[in-house]
Amino acid sequence: MLIDQLHYISQTPENGTHLTAIEKVLQAGGQWIQLRVKEQEEDVVLELAIEANRLCEKYGAKLIVNDYPELALKSGAYGVHLGLDDMPIPQARAILGENKCIGGTANTFADICRRVEEGADYIGLGPFRLTTTKKNLSPVLGLEGYQKLMEQVRDAQITIPIIAIGGIKLPDIAGIRQTGIHGIAVSGLLTQDNSVESINLLYQEINLNSKQTIC
Repeated sequence: MLIDQLHYISQTPENGTHLTAIEKVLQAGGQWIQLRVKEQEEDVVLELAIEANRLCEKYGAKLIVNDYPELALKSGAYGVHLGLDDMPIPQARAILGENKCIGGTANTFADICRRVEEGADYIGLGPFRLTTTKKNLSPVLGLEGYQKLMEQVRDAQITIPIIAIGGIKLPDIAGIRQTGIHGIAVSGLLTQDNSVESINLLYQEINLNSKQTIC
């Protein structure tokens, strides 16, 4: 399973839609898109997922659908991302099969172990700081939280790719990467400025020698 080191979590820009924001990121070289649509009917999310997947295929990128395994399957997406209170990963795996990617959210070391036991392909660990893009946030980790958790991960010889997420800004990335984290997920940072230059800066900060790794 290939897990990119820079994930874009979609949101609606001031002037546009999830799809226009996604396409701009794709045009600028983004390779991993998570469609995250809240407070909409499933048929609306499915239409967006189908179109987002079409755009990702056009640019050779991968689409992850947030929350909805069935919609990920119907849309042809690469996989699904599940929060701590969403469907259990084994249940989602039964729907999607072994060839689809399943990511899971974590906030604590116990959450990380749970995700590993459930068979997640990657973990979204956060939030780094307070963010307005998500309601009912888990406790903020900050840089110190990532340092402690990644030490525990190494001590436990856990090798699953872990992605930092939640209110991350450009100056934060170097410090987060030094913790040994696999990659970074951003939302507002690219929605507000999803130019070629901004994505290039992100890749430089993440210090990508290779955009993907095999897990």
